[in-house]
Amino acid sequence: MLKVNRNDQRPLWQQLLDQAIHNIRTGKWPPGELLLPSRELALLVGVSRSTIQIVYEELFSRGYTVTSRRGGTRVSEWSYITGSFEDVMPQGPVTPELPVLNAAVNHLHGWLRGKEEQNVEIDFCPHEPYLDQHFQRKWRQSFLQASTEMDLANWAYGNAYGFVSLREQIQRYLSLERGIHVHIDQIMLTSGAQHSLDLIAQALLNEGDTVSVEDPGFPAAWMTMKYRSMNVVPVPVDEYGLQVDRIHPQSKLTFVTPSHQCAVGVIMSEPRRQQLLRKATQHQFWIVEDDYDSEFRYRGDPLPTLFSHQPQNTLYMMSFSKMVAPGIRISAIVGPKGAIRQLAQVHALTYRHLPIMEQLTLAHFIEHGHFMRHMRRVRNVYRRRHAAMTKAIAATGLDKRFKLSGVETGLHMLLEAEESFDEEAVTNQALKEGIRVYPLSNYCLNSDRKGWVLGFAKVDEEAIEVGIYRLAEMLL
Repeated sequence: MLKVNRNDQRPLWQQLLDQAIHNIRTGKWPPGELLLPSRELALLVGVSRSTIQIVYEELFSRGYTVTSRRGGTRVSEWSYITGSFEDVMPQGPVTPELPVLNAAVNHLHGWLRGKEEQNVEIDFCPHEPYLDQHFQRKWRQSFLQASTEMDLANWAYGNAYGFVSLREQIQRYLSLERGIHVHIDQIMLTSGAQHSLDLIAQALLNEGDTVSVEDPGFPAAWMTMKYRSMNVVPVPVDEYGLQVDRIHPQSKLTFVTPSHQCAVGVIMSEPRRQQLLRKATQHQFWIVEDDYDSEFRYRGDPLPTLFSHQPQNTLYMMSFSKMVAPGIRISAIVGPKGAIRQLAQVHALTYRHLPIMEQLTLAHFIEHGHFMRHMRRVRNVYRRRHAAMTKAIAATGLDKRFKLSGVETGLHMLLEAEESFDEEAVTNQALKEGIRVYPLSNYCLNSDRKGWVLGFAKVDEEAIEVGIYRLAEMLL
């Protein structure tokens, strides 16, 4: 018999429905059993007939009962389970072993945050830009204004290419600042470099294709490609950049950071650039050009891009993670219309589109001049911190004992040691002294090169000097 508890906060029909389902699931009301007519059951329980009718309608809609005009309401013919699911199935399905994924995530975690998560006094992080309250106020202002001005149509499913107004702002920026002149349909928005690379692997490559990557280089590039079952081949980097003659002859794609090599920091020389462009044309492979921090150059203007010289088989990647803030998670891929169309199709199938508010806010941020003013302001900050870093390294004599590279552009430089040097011991010792440095080995695939990638964007001038002097005491 069903019972009503007047002290229960749940509606009467919900109480009775829960009891009825329990009776069916435990076999107390076996399959085929005829339930009492709603009027009769209402009198027995002491509720209105409409309450019982709601219960019966819910049982029917959920498949617990069947009804017929002559046969009344009966319990469905179904296999019930006695006892709780936990007793029968104490555990869910076993998750598959994914050693490639687990190893890659652990490597990326160490690459991004160093060996330990503990707080340190001075963190020479090479991955994050400078942020302050001024930026936060301007971003909040753009967010609120974009929210106020947005049309209801913006809340519908979006364009897989990305928000049109934001792509138009990026198109204008690329034309004015980077010498890249493209149609809006050659620009697609993504949620970061790894997302871009994942889409490229899915849309433009086949499983098992050979991909050439810089070594040392950007770990997420080769890890993403490996996870997508590509044959990843490391290509050494020297003082002139990627050694083009070492690119695998069967490569379908070559990933490169020519304006400021990720890790070593060198600029790819003009002869190497021309060699790479010729080889890509002859062997018909894609060049993926990651231009992640070339806007911050301390000797002259940013260098011309590979894309501007050879747009037909180059995919140009830019990211607002370095230019503005990693939390924005908006990047762009620029390339031939056909390739971008195919990327957008994969994006539509797997991700559909990016969240709209971030795109609207960034479009407003750029359109109203906040972005360019932010860039001018942070360039001045970086110029001072870059000068403080190079001055401290020279004053301590570290540049005499170790090779310094990557000082012309970007937000990090490399202090390289001999291959026999105990890089890990120094990294651990520095951590104990409250300084986090980032070992070059974390950027290496097969290379044995050693040293430390030192970022300065998030460290003020005084802390830079203190940190470099402490590091010198350990190394000299």
